[in-house]
Amino acid sequence: MARTIGKNKWALFLLILCGIVLGSFIGHLLRKVEFLSWLDSGIDFAIGGSDGKSILTIDLGALAIHFGIRLKITIASILGAIAAVFIYKKL
Repeated sequence: MARTIGKNKWALFLLILCGIVLGSFIGHLLRKVEFLSWLDSGIDFAIGGSDGKSILTIDLGALAIHFGIRLKITIASILGAIAAVFIYKKL
């Protein structure tokens, strides 16, 4: 079985995902610091509403399933993704 030459694309995807989550977490922690509060500013995208309402709700009494997606892109999460790409290139 032939092995592919190069780096694993799944590793890059997971590293970028970790960078986004870690960057967003750091931005959230630093939102109270006055000169670093800009790291938590960003844009909210939502399918189903950003107020917690879902696009589809199935309520069966004992089980309730809600479907919706909310994506918040902040400056810190973008910086985390960029840092993850640089780390991937160094590996």
